[in-house]
Amino acid sequence: MMSTLPSLGFAGIGLMGLPMCRRLLAAGYPLTVWNRNPAKCAPLVEAGARQVATPAELCRHADIVLLCLADTSVVREVVFGPAGLASGAKSAQLLVDFSSLEPSATREMAKQLLDSTGMSWLDAPVSGGVVGAEAGSLAIMVGGEAGDLQRVRSVLLTLGQRVTHMGGVGAGQVTKACNQMIVACNALVIAEVVALAESSGVDAGLIAEALAGGFADSKPLQILAPQMAESRFEPVKWHVRTLLKDLDTAVKFSREQGSATPLSGLAAQLMRLHGSQGFLEKDPSTLVQMYREPG
Repeated sequence: MMSTLPSLGFAGIGLMGLPMCRRLLAAGYPLTVWNRNPAKCAPLVEAGARQVATPAELCRHADIVLLCLADTSVVREVVFGPAGLASGAKSAQLLVDFSSLEPSATREMAKQLLDSTGMSWLDAPVSGGVVGAEAGSLAIMVGGEAGDLQRVRSVLLTLGQRVTHMGGVGAGQVTKACNQMIVACNALVIAEVVALAESSGVDAGLIAEALAGGFADSKPLQILAPQMAESRFEPVKWHVRTLLKDLDTAVKFSREQGSATPLSGLAAQLMRLHGSQGFLEKDPSTLVQMYREPG
């Protein structure tokens, strides 16, 4: 029954947040939403969500507040800025952050929120993209207290097929950085492969099919190689800027830990070059354009 489900607040109605909220509403959760651009909440309000004007108001209506925001600075603003979550938070409430952030900043913000309000923090970044968000098949990697995760596990399983507790606060973000290192380096080498096939007279559209099931197979290969071969860059399902931001986070964190990440460092440079040529808001399938002869 609906009355037994915890009430949820959700901040960040973007590419990922919108389909995630749709799933929560479909599962019967009472949902209150906030977005910096209020108009983006309209389809959710139509579907039964309540809309509020500030992040602080989410805490008035929700036991658990979920975030899916662009980066560390935006999360900091929404939590600690004017009329932010911290100004409305109560002890025993729980914040679950699906955003991909710097692990060190996550640990610092979680401590500040707990010390000042008693509200706990789970970092729960996701992998699977918009398709996974729509299907409820996301992989969710969680950092925080086991008891807090237990409180929210059923909510997370509405959104994802796999929820893995990686350790204390920040461990989810470290795992997401590892995920993005693999994805970004994979995307770049797939672009090289497609361009090489094309320049050699091989049908690049057959690459994904030919390699399926072998050691080189991967979800990025099956999704990106056909898009690249067909120059099918729309609709934009994720952004070059997101991959670049996450690579920068991974390289910065690895430096803090004294761990070497030369391939990810090179990938960040290549991604930055591609972004600087007007592709930051484009789909990563456009990476193939870096390797094609102009004209």
